[in-house]
Amino acid sequence: MALTESYRKNSLIPSYLYSSQTSFPSTAAFNGAAAAATSPATPSTARRSFVVAAPSEPGKIEMYSPAFYAACTVGGILSCGLTHTAVTPLDLVKCNMQIDPVKYKSISSGFGVLLKEQGIRGFFRGWVPTLLGYSAQGACKFGFYEFFKKYYSDIAGPEYAAKYKTLIYLAGSASAEFIADVALCPFEAVKVRVQTQPGFARGLGDGLPKFVKSEGALGLYKGIVPLWGRQIPYTMMKFASFETIVEMIYKHAVPTPKDQCSKPLQLGISFAGGYVAGVFCAIVSHPADNLVSFLNNAKGATVGDAVKKLGLWGLFTRGLPLRIVMIGTLTGAQWGIYDAFKVFVGLPTTGGVAPAPAAAELAKV
Repeated sequence: MALTESYRKNSLIPSYLYSSQTSFPSTAAFNGAAAAATSPATPSTARRSFVVAAPSEPGKIEMYSPAFYAACTVGGILSCGLTHTAVTPLDLVKCNMQIDPVKYKSISSGFGVLLKEQGIRGFFRGWVPTLLGYSAQGACKFGFYEFFKKYYSDIAGPEYAAKYKTLIYLAGSASAEFIADVALCPFEAVKVRVQTQPGFARGLGDGLPKFVKSEGALGLYKGIVPLWGRQIPYTMMKFASFETIVEMIYKHAVPTPKDQCSKPLQLGISFAGGYVAGVFCAIVSHPADNLVSFLNNAKGATVGDAVKKLGLWGLFTRGLPLRIVMIGTLTGAQWGIYDAFKVFVGLPTTGGVAPAPAAAELAKV
């Protein structure tokens, strides 16, 4: 109890990145404020009154503390691991359309072929490497994004952090994804092989040893460069566009300031901003996605082989409509889950309009 009360009194959330107040104080809070106004204020009490947390967010976790980054990491695991696993059937059809467009000519026919040849269970083939791989990726993606966003903001200082915030979003997300892909790559390699070569393996347990025996341990990272090429632009677009879209929604579409919006409304805005950002992500990263699927499916294949077989037009368009639907839904759900978890542990949602005096207040701290 004492520790929680201490956090409530001393937690300071930088308002130029987040806005935390979501409801009006209770009558007791007003009475307490009135009593404080009629009594002499010491320097310590005055300082505490400036940083008291909002009533609906009692400061369970101090911003930018180790517990804060741990919470963001867990939120990333939930948001990426659960959503990617849920869309495994779509991902399965997409990968097979990229690898064998003659057999898997369209989305509907692709599902028909899978149902006929492998039954309902075939739609979730490769779900284990998907769950583990994207959980690891999500942990690094969101956890390190929050870290690098704060780190680069501190380097820039309050004035330049506000002025060049989009560059900070881009740099922070690129740095985070570079690390996240190292965690994802081995699982992605096995997943693609399991999904696109029936009979290769049932899943991760028998697929990983077979893959290593066939390609060697370094073969698990054969697709790391195309994966960086797919995921880093994807994540830069995902985070920077999300932050920008959410800020525009609060500024132009919602008549109420963010700190006065209900939590369900804030989470709805997070989902909407994430969905629109996901459409942009799919378009930007699709050529590299085709390369990753091709290289992980064909032993000894090179980028040149992929370009020669698929063609430039094929790299940009093959499987794109399905991926737009998949990634839009996926990204919207990820931001919704991530911010819902942050709210659950007492943290503010991501993004929003920065109050005008925020930079000046921060400079005084």
